[in-house]
Amino acid sequence: MTTTTAPSTPRRRVEQLAGERVAAYQRGYLADESNAVAALARLRRGAGQEAGRLPDLWNLVDTSPLHEPFKGARELSEQELVRAEEALHAALTLWALHQQSRRDARMHQLDSRGKPRGVGAAVRRMMKPGEIDEPLRKRLVRVGSAQDLPTLAQRLRDIVLLLRREQLPLDYALLAGQLYEWQRPGGPDDVRREWGRSFHAWHDGGGKGEDGSGSSETLRDL
Repeated sequence: MTTTTAPSTPRRRVEQLAGERVAAYQRGYLADESNAVAALARLRRGAGQEAGRLPDLWNLVDTSPLHEPFKGARELSEQELVRAEEALHAALTLWALHQQSRRDARMHQLDSRGKPRGVGAAVRRMMKPGEIDEPLRKRLVRVGSAQDLPTLAQRLRDIVLLLRREQLPLDYALLAGQLYEWQRPGGPDDVRREWGRSFHAWHDGGGKGEDGSGSSETLRDL
């Protein structure tokens, strides 16, 4: 008999829900299912906008599982639920923008130790092996310097458009968790550190480590 356990923190619950939602929409979209294609079109219109401004998306960015009792997990506070809603809205709408017109590849792929798929790693992959593209690095720094979530989502939108052009994936479950974390006191600093580690975790296709150009100075402004 399999026992289902609840994620240990609100952030993990947000990540789990985001991963389930995005994976389901992505499977349907790649299979050319009409309801998933329509959902993606609706979701991408919300990219970079605040949650709740588009009632048309309420049933697509559905946080109801976070309101329901879950054995072994405490109830989320009202403030935590608001943060979760904002994070899920931003992650799902950015994924929809990223996946648009990409019918042969999954733009949401899970992060792993061998295949980092965080924001920092995704930006690093757009650079030539062994080199730091300063304009791209500055884009990442600009994202990290956002003062509020709406600004952060808008700046992430610019990164996502570049990733779509290059057909490079991102872990949107991880991103949802980071967007949740960003809204907590001290959260922006923690997320910037995660992005910095992700940036340095990427190695080129030859399997070689960074050549020194990826030192801590690279993201000193994050």
